[in-house]
Amino acid sequence: MFEHHDVLEELNKHIPLHSKLIAAHKSANEIFPFTTCIAIVLYDPETKILKTFLYSSRDENLLDHYQVPIDNAPSLKKILDKRLPRIINNQLTFEHDEPEHIKRIGRQGYAASYTLPMFNEGQFIGFIFFNSHEVDVFTESVLRQIDIYGHMIALLVIKELIFTQTLVAAVKTTGKITHVRDPETGSHLDRMSRYSRLIVTELANKYSLDDNYIEHVFMFSPLHDIGKIGIPDNILLKPGKLDADEMTVMKTHATKGGEIVDDILNNFGLENFEYIDVLRNIAVCHHEAINGKGYPLGLTGDTIPLEARIVAVADVFDALTSKRSYKEAWSNEKAIQKLKQMSGESLDHDCVNALLKNMKEVEKIQKQFKENDYG
Repeated sequence: MFEHHDVLEELNKHIPLHSKLIAAHKSANEIFPFTTCIAIVLYDPETKILKTFLYSSRDENLLDHYQVPIDNAPSLKKILDKRLPRIINNQLTFEHDEPEHIKRIGRQGYAASYTLPMFNEGQFIGFIFFNSHEVDVFTESVLRQIDIYGHMIALLVIKELIFTQTLVAAVKTTGKITHVRDPETGSHLDRMSRYSRLIVTELANKYSLDDNYIEHVFMFSPLHDIGKIGIPDNILLKPGKLDADEMTVMKTHATKGGEIVDDILNNFGLENFEYIDVLRNIAVCHHEAINGKGYPLGLTGDTIPLEARIVAVADVFDALTSKRSYKEAWSNEKAIQKLKQMSGESLDHDCVNALLKNMKEVEKIQKQFKENDYG
C-alpha cells in the first residue's frame, strides 16, 4: 500500500526555493531527459527590468546577475504582449538582433527552448525557461505535459514572493508610521534600494552571491531604518544637529530595528524564512563602521554582515546627494569624493568601488526617482 515513491516529496520540505526547483527539474527529467536547465527571471514593474533569479543547475548559469529592460528584449516583450508561451525548436533560426543574453545563450549551446510567462492574479511577474541542447524536442505532446511543471514551478515562485512580500509589507506597514514622522522620503528608499542592488550585483562574483540573495538585499534594504519608529519626535524631527544625549537616543534605532523585526516575525509566524538574517542584519548593522567606530555593536571589517555594508554605502550616498532641512543636496562629484574619503574607514572599500563603477546606472536611477514637493 505504501510502496509508491513520491518523486516530488522534496517540495513538501522546508528547503530553499532553489532546492525545490532542482527537485522539480529532476522529476521533469525522468519524463523529458532532454531538458538541460530550468531558469526563472523576475520582472520589476517599476523599472520594467527583467532580472535573473534562479537556475536549476549551477553549471548552466551564464546569465547570473544579468538584467535587461524588457523593451530591449523584443522577443520576450512579444511574449508578454501576446501573453502566450513561446517555442523555439531550433535556436539557430532565431533572431540575431537580441541583446547580450541571446549571445550568452548561444555560447552555452542551447538548441531549443520553451518560454512560459508567469502571472499572479493576472499581473506579469516574470518568465520560466525550459532549455535544451537538442533540437525539435518541444513537440505538442511534450508541451501538454511540460506546461503542468511550468505552472507548478510558477506557483512555487509565487508562494515564495508572496511570503517575502508579506514580510516586507508587515515591516513596511509598521515603517509607514516611521516615514510619516521621518524627514526621509519614499524617493530616498526607491533610490537607495536600487543603489544597493547595483552594489550587490557588482560584488556577486567576488563574494559568490546568487541572484536570490541579490533580490532579497534589494527588497529588504528600504527597511533599514525601521527602528526609528521608537525615536521621540523631538529628536527624530529636530532640524539642527543633535547634541550628545540626543545622538545617544538616536543610535538606539538600530537595536530597536532588530527588536521590531523579531516581533513581526513572531507575530506572523515567519521565523524560519530563509533570508530573514539578511533583513535583521540590515536593520541592526547598517551603522556599523569598518574601523569599529560604528554602532550598536562596534563591529569591524568583515565581521560586519555584507548586506549591512552594502546598505550603508547606498544610504550614505543618497543622503549626501539629497536635500534635507539642514542641508542642500551635494553634487554626485562631491559625494563621490566623500565616499572615497570614507572608504576603508567607516565604509567598506569594495562596496564603495562597486557603486562608483556603476555611476551611469546611478544617474538613471536619480532621474527616474526624483524628489518632488511630496517626496
